[in-house]
Amino acid sequence: MSRCGSLVDYIVSIGEVVWDIFPNGQVLGGAPLNVAYHLSCLGLAVRTVSRIGDDDLGRSTREQIAKLGLSTVALQQDDRLPTGQVQVTVGTDNEPHFDIVAPAAWDNIAVEPLADLSAGRFSMVFGTLGQRDCRSRQTIRSLWPRADYLFYDVNLRPPFTTRELVAESMAAADMVKVNNDELLTLGRWFDIVQTDKIAIAKELASNYNLETVVVTEGGAGAWLLSDQEIFTVPGEPVSVADTVGAGDAFFATLIAGFLRKMPWDECLRMANKRGAYVASQNGATPPMN
Repeated sequence: MSRCGSLVDYIVSIGEVVWDIFPNGQVLGGAPLNVAYHLSCLGLAVRTVSRIGDDDLGRSTREQIAKLGLSTVALQQDDRLPTGQVQVTVGTDNEPHFDIVAPAAWDNIAVEPLADLSAGRFSMVFGTLGQRDCRSRQTIRSLWPRADYLFYDVNLRPPFTTRELVAESMAAADMVKVNNDELLTLGRWFDIVQTDKIAIAKELASNYNLETVVVTEGGAGAWLLSDQEIFTVPGEPVSVADTVGAGDAFFATLIAGFLRKMPWDECLRMANKRGAYVASQNGATPPMN
């Protein structure tokens, strides 16, 4: 379905909320929460939809989300499953590596508490990992037809993010974000004979009726394909602290610019700058001006 960008009443960011456990401490994270935080900092109304356990980490989650200035009204609590955790190690290339604990409370996001989402217009941000369990997957997909616009961050986390989940999600989405490696992986998964990155993006857009394909390339910048036109932005010089959450900050900023009908060049410039800043900080949700 073709939809034009416009401001909506709010944005639903749905999926995993987890504690990233580093060797020297733990930090609240998860792509949906990171995106929600940056959308909120950019002045957009957001509802973070996830599920936490009835445990110490769950209580800390509520406290930390409130400190980030986000509402916890759509944060569900599970009586049996624990709050999500991810064991994170950072390699010599400064890229994070994730060991995602399963099962977790965010695997059981229920649709019933979300009935009030029928009031007002909303767009929706979702990923692949949040759909690893059929319960949350059904809830996420029940909201697809009701959203004005669907923003999908592929965000591959093997073994939970399968080819089938990605294909079904792209078929529903309007805008898809991948990093450079993920784009090449999708090309192999879906038997795209082209090896040129732009050609792969064009074939994905054609096969899945995507309005926009966004590709991040770390220090090399980012580019996107929209209506067969390519827009690019070079990398920002930055001293990297860690890259956790940089892509989420980028995506949130791009979404905000799109919904405000800003030109693509300006959207990319702002998104790349914010992503680079987050990469220069410790953690995915640093204080923002």
